[in-house]
Amino acid sequence: MNTGVCLYCSTAEEKNAEIIARAADAEIRCAFTSLQIPEESRDGLRSSAKKLLSSCKKYGMDLVMDVGPDTAERLGCRSLYDLQDWGVTHIRLDDGYSPQQAAELSHTFQIVFNASTVSFAEITGWRKAGADLTRFTACHNYYPKPWTGLPLADVAQVNRQLKTYGFRTMAFIPGDGMLRGPLYEGLPTVEAHRRRADIIQNALELFIDAACDTVLVGDVSLSEKSWDAWAGLSRGFVSLPVELDRRYRYLAETIHHDRRDSSDCVFRSVESRRIPVPDRGLLQPAKETACSAGDILLSNTGFLRYEGELEIARVPLPSDPRINVIGRVKEEALPYLPYLRNGLGIRFAVGPEG
Repeated sequence: MNTGVCLYCSTAEEKNAEIIARAADAEIRCAFTSLQIPEESRDGLRSSAKKLLSSCKKYGMDLVMDVGPDTAERLGCRSLYDLQDWGVTHIRLDDGYSPQQAAELSHTFQIVFNASTVSFAEITGWRKAGADLTRFTACHNYYPKPWTGLPLADVAQVNRQLKTYGFRTMAFIPGDGMLRGPLYEGLPTVEAHRRRADIIQNALELFIDAACDTVLVGDVSLSEKSWDAWAGLSRGFVSLPVELDRRYRYLAETIHHDRRDSSDCVFRSVESRRIPVPDRGLLQPAKETACSAGDILLSNTGFLRYEGELEIARVPLPSDPRINVIGRVKEEALPYLPYLRNGLGIRFAVGPEG
């Protein structure tokens, strides 16, 4: 999954360097910065922006720069085209650019436009002006002011329409570490995400329900726990907190991927039947019991050639003597279950108590 971070010129240089290095270690390849935040001073903006760009390029990370009609002046440039000499490749155009200007810029830069406010008349205007629309990406706003964010359903509807034009889409979730001022109340695209601390659930809703191609953390940083989860998601798996029978801990050493022909009833591990079982006794039928949503299941010898297959129940299932219940997804992670589908991976996060 394509994940990203945000960087701000008002953040201390050492902190930005730490975030970039941490993001690179998490295999994140996309970052966003705004060069038109009213509270940020013009003094040193040029130098700070160049340092951010240089640090991102060092790690092979694309930096999308949010620009407006006065950005060139703020940076001490003659025009936005001077940014090409800096090595800028992606710019997000705020309001104030004519279709002709956007079209001309698209022949120099990858253009990111405002998905939250774009009209389809504007898209037609870009095309008529000769824009290279293959170089355009749609990025929703983030909303610093409480209660002003978008409904998830609206983001999904807009994204579906934009994808008919072939555009890729981006959106933001709030962080749970250092928040960005002046309000320090999160930077989400979707209002319902503002006070929900679970960054993975927020991101999965954008990736899957809203069909976003890239999801970025809008705020300055993440908590330590969330950095680990964000790194996992950027590598294509969800860290899933579980309680697991100690005898089956060997299953926690592997990333498990749901089959691409996904079931509504269970997450079905592609890898599990290829994992050596340390003790054949673990595949013997255990006490027969009905399964609740979130139960971790292992097919025993009664399932013949399917023995050893790991599943997670998405829904309650009837009792079956061929299945052993070996653990359970923790309550806080149950909302993930509908999204763990079609090739997405999981890794069991098991605490010392089991």
